Amino acid sequence: LDDLFKVEPTSTAKKIRELMYNAFQAEDHILHFYFLGGPDFVVGPQAPAGERNVLGVIAKAGLETGLKVIQMRKGMRNVLRIIGGKPVMPSCALPGGVSKGINEEERQKIIEAGEFAVEFCKLSLEIFDDIVLKNKTYVDLITGDIFSHQTYYMGMVDKNNKVTFYDGQIRVVDPDGKEFAKFKSRDYLDHIREHVEPWTYVRFSYLKKVGWKGFVDGKESGVFRVAPLARLNVADGMATPLAQEAYEKMFSVLGGKPVHSTLAFHWARLV
Repeated sequence: LDDLFKVEPTSTAKKIRELMYNAFQAEDHILHFYFLGGPDFVVGPQAPAGERNVLGVIAKAGLETGLKVIQMRKGMRNVLRIIGGKPVMPSCALPGGVSKGINEEERQKIIEAGEFAVEFCKLSLEIFDDIVLKNKTYVDLITGDIFSHQTYYMGMVDKNNKVTFYDGQIRVVDPDGKEFAKFKSRDYLDHIREHVEPWTYVRFSYLKKVGWKGFVDGKESGVFRVAPLARLNVADGMATPLAQEAYEKMFSVLGGKPVHSTLAFHWARLV
């Protein structure tokens, strides 16, 4: 909308927008790990289906961890509420800025929630390390070929090719990790096309220069992947020290970039 109305947000407005989106990403990634993807790892793929849920994770990781999951999500949702008026579908963004600023009391609440989130995310990586990475069966699943797809990857990077969630350029790397394209979001149609199948309303995006070759992977297929693992595969690193440390450890354990294992998305989500 900024481009459509030909307006440039102020520096403050950009920071508030980025803060809101980063809070959303943190809350969403923790939700996915503890409630959706993580139970299969933390509780174990051989555990009864009825135990592979957030309650099973709490039973394995401890009640205190479960309480911290709730506190962390509550804190991030409060950040969304402060900035956007409500945690689900916030409504503060306007062409050229945001609808309200942040007062001092709100700023302190945001700092408190952010500091807790950082510590909790460090704990979550420790849990992943203790329960998943020290289990050879799990590591073999992550590093094996059974869930591996050699695809292109797409994600947003800043001017230093570090991961960013807001106001960057779109970077694409090929299955070997070499940069294939880098463009601004407004140039989307110059690089991306959509394929339609008769059995679904969903459109399948593919790289225009490579073309649609079907639901197959490889360098000759225009299929690409996005989301947590893709973001790390396309970037040269993270923008903050703790995230950079986790980033380096992940690729060291998994044998370098790019990582093609679908199960590695869970680890990337914590990074």
